[in-house]
Amino acid sequence: MADVIKRALSRDAKSQHTIDNDAPVQAGDTELLATLGYKQELRRHYSTVQIFAVAFSIMGLLPSIASTLSFSMPAGPVGMVWGTQRFHSASVFIFIVSLAMADMASSMPTAGGLYFWTHYFAAEKWKNPLSFVVGYSNTIGLIGGICSIDYGFANMLLSMISIARDGTWTATRPIIYGTYVATVFAHGVIATFGGRIMPRIQSICIYLNIGLVVATAIALPVGKSKNDPPINSGSYVFGDVENLTTWPTGWAFMLAWLSPIWTIGAFDSCVHMSEEATHAARAVPLGIIASTGMCGILGFLSMAIIAAGMRQDIEGILNSEFGQPMAQIYYDALGKNGALGFMAVVMTVQFFMGLSIVIAASRQSWAFSRDGALPFSSFFRKVSQSSLTRYQPVRMVCGVIGASAIIGLLCLIDNAAANALFSLAVAGNDLAWLTPILARLLWGQDKFVPGEFYTGKYLSKPIAWTAVIYMVFAIVLCMIPTEGPNPSAENMNYTVVINGALWLGALLYYYVHARKTFKGPQTTVSPEDEGKQLEAKAAAENSEKS
Repeated sequence: MADVIKRALSRDAKSQHTIDNDAPVQAGDTELLATLGYKQELRRHYSTVQIFAVAFSIMGLLPSIASTLSFSMPAGPVGMVWGTQRFHSASVFIFIVSLAMADMASSMPTAGGLYFWTHYFAAEKWKNPLSFVVGYSNTIGLIGGICSIDYGFANMLLSMISIARDGTWTATRPIIYGTYVATVFAHGVIATFGGRIMPRIQSICIYLNIGLVVATAIALPVGKSKNDPPINSGSYVFGDVENLTTWPTGWAFMLAWLSPIWTIGAFDSCVHMSEEATHAARAVPLGIIASTGMCGILGFLSMAIIAAGMRQDIEGILNSEFGQPMAQIYYDALGKNGALGFMAVVMTVQFFMGLSIVIAASRQSWAFSRDGALPFSSFFRKVSQSSLTRYQPVRMVCGVIGASAIIGLLCLIDNAAANALFSLAVAGNDLAWLTPILARLLWGQDKFVPGEFYTGKYLSKPIAWTAVIYMVFAIVLCMIPTEGPNPSAENMNYTVVINGALWLGALLYYYVHARKTFKGPQTTVSPEDEGKQLEAKAAAENSEKS
């Protein structure tokens, strides 16, 4: 198979043809996908910039920071700012992970990427079980991402009502859940019927995200400078250490990494869009590394601005009567109307974050069902042929929406259970990222065929080993109770319980039942499909000559 992939990657990827006289598709993309065993079923209409936009939109910068301030603020400004600085701590390691993933994404661009690569590189004995667990971990991790993003959106929306009523009203848990479910279903409707315009929506999200950072960078310092006390000094922003936990101060700083880990944690979404990307062997890896790099830099700037513009009562901000720390920071610096205006924009960006991750999660889950791994796979793997939703995995969109609504019931329990929604996405995805990289290092180095993007013969392996070590640490970190070493039932971190049950459950399901049916990635290319591809390639070559 490695030789086949190598030949496919060397072919000209500039010629184009059409599937069913609809969306233009690069012949090289379809040919490369066929060497991986799959026929082209989705529409290729995402450019390189739009693939980048999917991941960049899900990361969401300020909305993500706003949703995860409770993880970084207990360590004070030092934890907030230096915990997200790309060149000093968490973000540089996340960028290294993205480089390791980009190598494989360029070599084998397919929507099921992570579990597909695991199966390809792993030793024969471990191919199927490892691939199965990675697929489930990635699926649940992405659905956990939907839950955490939409839960954050619901809190932001309800905090605006609280601001408008001057803090005299606070949402109850049933109201939060009801708002969350309404948001999830709204995303499902848009993802189903807005497939044709989705690339344009992703492009708009780039401007919304960057515009919000720029506007905040201007408004917070200006607004705070008119208050008493004025804007915080540089020594406070970059040097003040606090510890609102019962952990040692050094470990409290490490826990502040959870904010950038969660914020810059959706770059694998580019992989899941591989079968809708034009020139995927280039677009997907560039989307991965550009989104992580951009978010690392802008994330540091955003945190520094927030630390400069907030009041120095961190505990008061965390316990805001508005139910959202970022809303309190805007309110303190800009007043009621300014806070409402900015939170409306933050909330809008967060809404599109949720929409983007629904798209990515549905594509990964669809690919997994295409290979027969999920329950009712024969139902969920169907791609719609309706005129309104053509080339969309509509059934799987409905599936991830339904799963998100069910998992979101955790927020009805308490804050600890709600916080597990955030860690579920981190731990689940980190295991899914770690395993194929480790499998390539341990068993598959000779099988690896570089694609158009490659970190190089001498850098690729050290980058991959660094990524593996970091992700082991990140998985452990996200399972640690954030408030101290002796947690109560109310502030316990239940991630280890939830993810442990997921991973053990997936293995149990595999050995009890799925091992009889799941044989790894399945070939969907028929001789008839191969004939059509050859005809399309010949037509494209003739067109170029003429």
